[in-house]
Amino acid sequence: MSVTNDQKEAFKLRLKQFALRTIKLFQALPKTGEAQIIGKQMLRSATSVAANYRAACRARSGNEFFSKLSIVVEEADETLFWLELLSEAEIIHSERLQPLINEATEILKITSSSRKSAKQQ
Repeated sequence: MSVTNDQKEAFKLRLKQFALRTIKLFQALPKTGEAQIIGKQMLRSATSVAANYRAACRARSGNEFFSKLSIVVEEADETLFWLELLSEAEIIHSERLQPLINEATEILKITSSSRKSAKQQ
């Protein structure tokens, strides 16, 4: 089953909203050294998810699409790691992070599945 342009656009918007939510989280982090270091890592990876998905949608070949989508998967997984670390280090209460962790997990599942389909084609 092929993905429509409307579905691509909707997913691009979803990823941009995810990036914006992580920006707001970063802005709310404590100003301690560890919170800022982890927060910056999270911010870089979360915004990279959205940016690289946009690039994948503009890919000139199947190989380029697969390559960009692979970056999206890696960055989504990394974002999930930093969110988990913020929670487990008790920098931010886990209840506050859970919606973002859930969204990162869903994004990772969707993009991993898409990458697997792209590889099979």
